[in-house]
Amino acid sequence: MKSDIVQSQAVKTRREACELLCIGIAGTELLEQEAALLAGGVRNVILFARNYRDSAQLTRLSATIRNAAQGPVLISVDQEGGRVQRFCGAPFPDQPAARDLGHEGVQAVAKWTRETALALRACGVNMNLAPVLDVDSNPKNPVIGDRSLSRDANIVAQLGAACVQAMQACGVAACGKHFPGHGDTDVDSHFDLPKLPHPLTRLEQLEFVPFRAAIKANIAAIMSAHVVFEAIDPHVPGTLSAQVITGLLRGALGFDGLILTDDLEMKAVADRFEIGDAAVRAVEAGCDILLVCKNLPAQIQAIDGLSRAIASGRISQDRLAQSRRRLELVLNTHAKI
Repeated sequence: MKSDIVQSQAVKTRREACELLCIGIAGTELLEQEAALLAGGVRNVILFARNYRDSAQLTRLSATIRNAAQGPVLISVDQEGGRVQRFCGAPFPDQPAARDLGHEGVQAVAKWTRETALALRACGVNMNLAPVLDVDSNPKNPVIGDRSLSRDANIVAQLGAACVQAMQACGVAACGKHFPGHGDTDVDSHFDLPKLPHPLTRLEQLEFVPFRAAIKANIAAIMSAHVVFEAIDPHVPGTLSAQVITGLLRGALGFDGLILTDDLEMKAVADRFEIGDAAVRAVEAGCDILLVCKNLPAQIQAIDGLSRAIASGRISQDRLAQSRRRLELVLNTHAKI
């Protein structure tokens, strides 16, 4: 009897760990191991070009994911426009880069956003990891550049909010990125750890402006940046910093929506932290959903690390309940297929 109770608790703990994860999958069909993770509690999947052949296949894949999870799932994609469009060809519009849309104004942003959102939703995808809310303030930035709507923070704020409203009106949850701001870096966090020395006053005047506008527009989710902001927390990237996530985004900006990490397999994090440890640190910082976008072994390591932290009480039941509530709200309000 005692062993049955212990086993039951272990199953519950692992399911709770799985609920915190967003996984990438390998190809155009769901593998058995991936289906097992969904059956075990994973409720978030991110798709890439490797997962897409055509709209009929994507619709089938989305349905297979939901069936494997036996319930509502957030199925997300980076369908920003320009050079970041994972799904190409009809019915998906060939959306211009954000910088080009920024020159065209609010109506153009809303039009393209609606067309993209309706195409995503028709294929079962219910979250778009857009808009990019970073300000294009550094011409040497290797990763943002034309993914930003403007070099003017107020224009990014206005157009970003219009994008959020248009997308969510079509039933697709929006996720703004990358908080507190990736626009002024000269290092790509896919390959190394960017560091910025800006004081809080500068962040308030520039980087935070679009995020405040998106929050006011009731954005469903915000993604963290793997960037060290030395004036806030000089020790760890923003994704793993309670000062950045809980102190600034939750506290100073008042955001109580879903917070996603950027991919924990990116070298800015993965070269410095074991992935299970990084996952636990991100939850402790205040993140709700942890992206592990490529490797199944890394996904298992993250689940293992989270399971240990939950079992030991390092991650409390109250903390889990907070993230679960936020995910349920997004599923029920913005992205229920």
